[in-house]
Amino acid sequence: MLLLQQLFRSLLWRVETTEKVLYLTFDDGPIPEVTPWVLEELQRHQAKATFFVVGENVRKHPELLQRLQAGGHTVGNHTEHHVNGWNTPTRAYLREVQECDRRVGSRLFRPPYGRIRLTQIRALRKRFRIVMWDVLSKDYDRGIQPNECLQRVLRSARPGSIVVFHDSLKAEERLRHALPRVLGHFSELGYRFEALPA
Repeated sequence: MLLLQQLFRSLLWRVETTEKVLYLTFDDGPIPEVTPWVLEELQRHQAKATFFVVGENVRKHPELLQRLQAGGHTVGNHTEHHVNGWNTPTRAYLREVQECDRRVGSRLFRPPYGRIRLTQIRALRKRFRIVMWDVLSKDYDRGIQPNECLQRVLRSARPGSIVVFHDSLKAEERLRHALPRVLGHFSELGYRFEALPA
């Protein structure tokens, strides 16, 4: 991970700070089965977060995008159909980003799977802040136990960390276990949870 961060310094991996603040991010939503629950958990802890949304899901559930924005959360672009940058020609990839941009109008972008080519970075960084992460919960991985997902975050998060969760059906079991405990644990340690600036 450190090598990637050094190679791609223009991408945002972590917010430099000594303050006790974490940046929780949620990818792949919004969907009615999971996103409203995430919003309730965040509200319970007076937490703000950043949601990297898939345009196709926003088209199906525009009311959830409105809820995210009304709740004071930041919304970012995660392409229209959750495409893998390594397998997608740059021109087609940029169309995916533009299509989602028409729905959400955010300056924040996160590549699905974290996979993006240098040509795509060069084209996108003129308009977008490309956001990666320094803590990956792996909540999407059905091969790990919910507590392992939790421990990954508890062990790795530090001031300024950008933590990745997913408001998706695939991640739901591990997310429902980890998120309340992450919020509770770091709240007790005096942390606050903020949305990334748009």
